Amino acid sequence: MTTEIARGDVKDMALAERGKVRIEWADATMPVLALIRRRFAQEKPLTGVKIAACLHVTTETANLMRTLKAGGAEVSLCASNPLSTQDDVAAALNAYYDVPTYAIKGEDRDTYYRHIDQVLDTRPNITMDDGNDLVTRIHQDRPDLVEGIFGGTEETTTGVIRLQSMQREGALTYPIIAVNEALTKHMFDNRYGTGQSTIDGLLRATNVLLAGKRAVVAGYGWCGRGVASRLSGLGANVIVTEVDPVRALEAVMDGYLVMPMAEAAKVADVIITVTGDINVLDGEDFAVMKDGVIIANTGHFNDEINIPQLEAMSQSQKVLRDFVEEFVVEGKRIFLLAEGRLLNLSAAEGHPAAVMDMSFANQSLSAEYLTRNKGSLPVGVYPVPKDIDHHIAELKLKSMGIDIDVLTEEQKRYLASWQSGT
Repeated sequence: MTTEIARGDVKDMALAERGKVRIEWADATMPVLALIRRRFAQEKPLTGVKIAACLHVTTETANLMRTLKAGGAEVSLCASNPLSTQDDVAAALNAYYDVPTYAIKGEDRDTYYRHIDQVLDTRPNITMDDGNDLVTRIHQDRPDLVEGIFGGTEETTTGVIRLQSMQREGALTYPIIAVNEALTKHMFDNRYGTGQSTIDGLLRATNVLLAGKRAVVAGYGWCGRGVASRLSGLGANVIVTEVDPVRALEAVMDGYLVMPMAEAAKVADVIITVTGDINVLDGEDFAVMKDGVIIANTGHFNDEINIPQLEAMSQSQKVLRDFVEEFVVEGKRIFLLAEGRLLNLSAAEGHPAAVMDMSFANQSLSAEYLTRNKGSLPVGVYPVPKDIDHHIAELKLKSMGIDIDVLTEEQKRYLASWQSGT
């Protein structure tokens, strides 16, 4: 049973104190965001700005919300995935941090979109999205809101892909910064964050021993690299499937076997999809899988595994434990994790706070950049400005007690010249 409150919708407000403690724990390893929050509190660069955020409701996200509020913004938050919400965090945001939060772990589709609409009812000036559901809702069902919006940000690869499609088709109506494309985001969040948190979710759900297992990673982008690396580190024999020849070659050079999914599915003990595409695991794959195979997805949407087809092919299905469902196909057991939703946030807690520190520093500074440049940016999808990206890297290094070299004036002149040769 949920608890309805005046400004938010959460599972149980009694969880708020526990959520507050966990938010503070995460904050202790988010020093870059803390530095930005301190400056925001002094300068108030977001005063008068309404921000509608559709993000995973986690302890790390809570500290982003605190930072935006410190900058003077009026913030409201809903979940970007029905299974990624941490209910104690949602309660704490409402109870202690004055952030109206609409999110319940396991909410159905109707509730999910009702919560998006409740956030949009604030008539935002900036949208902050993770997967593009918020932006899509505006463009398909709430176009009256566009006039008041001067910019947005997008957190993840899947959302950027959807935004670029909107731009190509002329459907996008305001400028959006692709936070995911910042080097301090995708090189660390996607590789180290997704790599560690996906394995965390896999182990929490199954407690399986990975050493000696044949583990298939579908997709060798930044997230796939991270997942493959962590599986290998735990002793799994990693197989990569790819459609991009350059990425496939990279996987080979990194020491992994590469083969088509049609072959990999026959030998796999574990398969994790991380492509952002649809039906990466399909009927022909289910038909040849071994008895006892574990399948999971760590991409943003649960489209990567054709679950309706798996259900149609199965003679029986039952839930064995939290986030583990058994499907029997021609006498063979296939174990689906977390309903095919992103494993790292459904069965675990998502990325470590130290990684999200950089991702959400990008979000905060991108919101400031949009506000400073209000009305001057044409419609389009933009990268995070390079100076912001580098500033975040510098702050992160400083927080780790690491110094780096600085070019001398002579070296700068040399790099800018062409006259010197062999």
